[in-house]
Amino acid sequence: MIRESKTGKNNILMINKTVYRALRIFLENVGPDDEEYLFASRKTKKPLTIQSVNALVKKWAREINLSGNYGAHTLRKTFGYIQRIEFGVGFEVLAKRFNHTSPAVTMRYLGLTSDEVNEVLMNEI
Repeated sequence: MIRESKTGKNNILMINKTVYRALRIFLENVGPDDEEYLFASRKTKKPLTIQSVNALVKKWAREINLSGNYGAHTLRKTFGYIQRIEFGVGFEVLAKRFNHTSPAVTMRYLGLTSDEVNEVLMNEI
């Protein structure tokens, strides 16, 4: 459980098997001290800032010639979009994951489109 610095709300983080394996390999090979951060600045050894992550994401997007304005927040929104579109995760669950106050906030956040609402009307029951 972590306390989010932006909202002050508690949030539970879990990792899947792929992340677990990658972390285990990293920890076995690098063997960081307990006081070290997983995502630390090379210069300061302190945690990466949002600004640093934004700069990295922008750099990665440029390196693969991806047009658009991408940043740290893009990763979060893309996670939600993929969960919703590819895996059918509902807005209620995503609202809980994002620590939003309601599914309506998540719907606005992820940009529920009129086309998606209209598609419901085309379902034959």
